[in-house]
Amino acid sequence: MYKRILIKFSGEMLAGQNKKGLELKVLKNYAQEIKEVYDLGVKIIIVVGGGNFIRGRELTDISRATADYMGMLATVINSLAFQEVLESIGVPTRVMTALEIRSVAEPFIRRKALRHLEKNRVVIIAGGTGNPFFSTDTAAVLRAIELGAEVILKATKVDGVYSQDPVSNPNAIKYQKINYKEVMDKDLKFMDKTAISLSMEYNIPIVVFSIKEYGNIKKIVMNNNIFEVATIVNGE
Repeated sequence: MYKRILIKFSGEMLAGQNKKGLELKVLKNYAQEIKEVYDLGVKIIIVVGGGNFIRGRELTDISRATADYMGMLATVINSLAFQEVLESIGVPTRVMTALEIRSVAEPFIRRKALRHLEKNRVVIIAGGTGNPFFSTDTAAVLRAIELGAEVILKATKVDGVYSQDPVSNPNAIKYQKINYKEVMDKDLKFMDKTAISLSMEYNIPIVVFSIKEYGNIKKIVMNNNIFEVATIVNGE
């Protein structure tokens, strides 16, 4: 069983059917699933995107750097919501952000984050890397390395990595396991190349899974029929 994990949620996953904003029912389901894993004694780090409010690269009339900072602020909104829902069901959390907003969250300091994990608090990381031009996927890999996560769980709408988009192409082939180099060579776009390169350099496995089915996080943590619900990306 994994003892320390990082879960990456895109902002879109928090919007539910609305596609924009927050759907609290969805957020509560995710929180309950996380609590089940937390109750097993697993140390949990969460990185949240902000695409349900704003996606920096889509704001063509605003400079990319400014748009990315706006996206980082959106991740703080999502992280605070996640914190409230988790703590309402008895899961202690701390929100830490790469952008200093001391009134609502702690600044990200690696040693403090490690201390929170030691005290059995879920650490929710907002603000991406704190720098424009880097995705929250890259931030997730970076924080996983810094905080000693054994694996990155990337929550998606589909049950793994496919040769093509399975929504638009029903004949797309699902990979049970694929290595980093193949992902780069095949230009599979479930994560950006900077994040994949960093994962490859530090050999951190990525499990891409569907968050739509309740219980998948626990299945992965317990190493229970992972290939049925996910794809493992690693160096093998």
